[in-house]
Amino acid sequence: MPAVPELTVYIDVKSPYAYLAVAPTRRLAAEFGLVPVWKSYTLEIPDFLGAVESRNPHQWRRVLYSYMDARRLANQVGLTVRGPQKIFDSSVAHIGMLRAQDHGLFEGYIDRVFERFWKRELEIEDPAVIAAVLEEAGAPAGDFAEWAEGEGRRRHDANQRAAEELGVFGVPSYLFRDELFWGGDRLGMLRERIEEALAR
Repeated sequence: MPAVPELTVYIDVKSPYAYLAVAPTRRLAAEFGLVPVWKSYTLEIPDFLGAVESRNPHQWRRVLYSYMDARRLANQVGLTVRGPQKIFDSSVAHIGMLRAQDHGLFEGYIDRVFERFWKRELEIEDPAVIAAVLEEAGAPAGDFAEWAEGEGRRRHDANQRAAEELGVFGVPSYLFRDELFWGGDRLGMLRERIEEALAR
């Protein structure tokens, strides 16, 4: 029996579009019997939207529209998306994601992080806060702060480099049979590729 093709999904907890893509991605994967490999890709917001203090009017229009659009999409599916009040470094939360995955607790962890962050109820840059979420999800986290500075950080950074070598630049991104798709609005095209692969 041929192996089921692998689907890799790249997310960043500070991206509203990644948050909104989680549920439909899970549904698509379940429909075809795929088990997605979830990976973080920590966005550097100033690289494409400018630093807050130096954004030009065009960049501000893009930012304001993006959050307005994300809120509309969130309202359609009963989720809350409140615009963040600063540019966050989500790497600590993504290192927490690695710890959760090590213990088979990805969904319980990431669902809590996404929901609370977008309700402005979670400080994703604080290792102690992330450790508490890990413990709530069932993962051991007594040593998380130290681990996050050492092994966790090294693994995060290696994943970041590997993603960029594959062409990842934004989230959500999907890698299926060496073909990259960016954005939740590409799920229809991804579906076609999965159907083609499984029909062979």
